[in-house]
Amino acid sequence: MNMKKAKKELRKLCLCAMFLAMSIAIGYLCKSIFASMDGLFRISFDTLPIIIVGILFGPIWGGVVGACSDLLTYIITPQSFAPIPLVTVGYAMIGIVAGIVARYLVKKTGNLQIILAGGLGHLVGSMIFKVIGLYSIYGWAVLVRIPIYLVVGSVEVLIICLLFKNKVFRRAVQEFGIRDDI
Repeated sequence: MNMKKAKKELRKLCLCAMFLAMSIAIGYLCKSIFASMDGLFRISFDTLPIIIVGILFGPIWGGVVGACSDLLTYIITPQSFAPIPLVTVGYAMIGIVAGIVARYLVKKTGNLQIILAGGLGHLVGSMIFKVIGLYSIYGWAVLVRIPIYLVVGSVEVLIICLLFKNKVFRRAVQEFGIRDDI
């Protein structure tokens, strides 16, 4: 591997670690502030960095950051139950689907790419995998999370659209050599 490619890969790894840390911090804060005692009602924006990683770096990095985010947040946040593998898969699927949509389905950058990447990522990861995983704990009551995921997902997509419109953010993405088409 030549030095230029190695430097680009190291930069990608460092940026993904930064987005992972952001996701963990957001998850920890939201679980501490915006969650009910039993954990059924929870508003969290911890998937926002996962979607960004999926869009910027592709499905593999998005999935890795998503899964690591759930597992590490579980470790640092007190829980009353064991980790649920299907919920971890749900977090990974958010990044994977966002990456697939952004890389292979909607190649033209812009709001449509972000809306579809974030929306489909939340649909598959949050509203299917996470809900099925949490059913073992909450039963049918977990269905109340679906409207919460709709609102949270919409807010996250809006924030990402605004972020990608920001000239400073776009310039940083281009200067770091992440993507030239932003």
